Amino acid sequence: MSSDDKIDHIGMSSRALNATAASILGLLCRGPMSGWEVYAGYERSIGNFWSLSRSQVYREIRTLASAGYIEVGETGARERRTCTVTVLGRAAFKAWISALPSDENIRFPLLLTTFFAEAVPPRTLRANFRTHRERHAARLAAYEELLPEVARHEPFPALSLGFGIIYERGVIEWIDALPWMDEEDAPPRMDEEDAPPRMDEEDARPRMDEEDAPPRMDEEDAP
Repeated sequence: MSSDDKIDHIGMSSRALNATAASILGLLCRGPMSGWEVYAGYERSIGNFWSLSRSQVYREIRTLASAGYIEVGETGARERRTCTVTVLGRAAFKAWISALPSDENIRFPLLLTTFFAEAVPPRTLRANFRTHRERHAARLAAYEELLPEVARHEPFPALSLGFGIIYERGVIEWIDALPWMDEEDAPPRMDEEDAPPRMDEEDARPRMDEEDAPPRMDEEDAP
């Protein structure tokens, strides 16, 4: 065991914290919150770059409480229980966040589509990437609108938000540069069975019925 792995009185190493549990501790270091408030705060901030389900929040809260890192109060309004970080919890979070971060795990479905793009019809390929471009453009607009307010009150979270802005701009620029994005979708071809019947040359000329034709002149009637 390294000197960085300090054992608490329960026998749990601060290094044993996973990123989700540590981030919950970090939020609680800002002030007491119920489990619901922790999840809501997560969604508004860390959730933009670290996914988390509500069930994970409550599971990690129970684990943190059993380790002595937080204290869970009595049930209050709306059946909520306030969680308060302990001195031990603050120390565990500080030790975890000060350690060298692990490498990021990249799972980017759009890159899989790009890698196997030859198997996707061009029209479908363009449509899918245009949809993703719209999503990234919407997120970029939301981040840019949010940044000034966040920067005034929380300078360090604003730096994380700044990374999100650069990331969204980069993805949009990358999508725009893809070779199939410049191509226009041709109008759909008409199948032969859907096409109108082709007229032959004889059918193209209007035919005159016998009763509509002028009377034929015999040789005797000719002048």
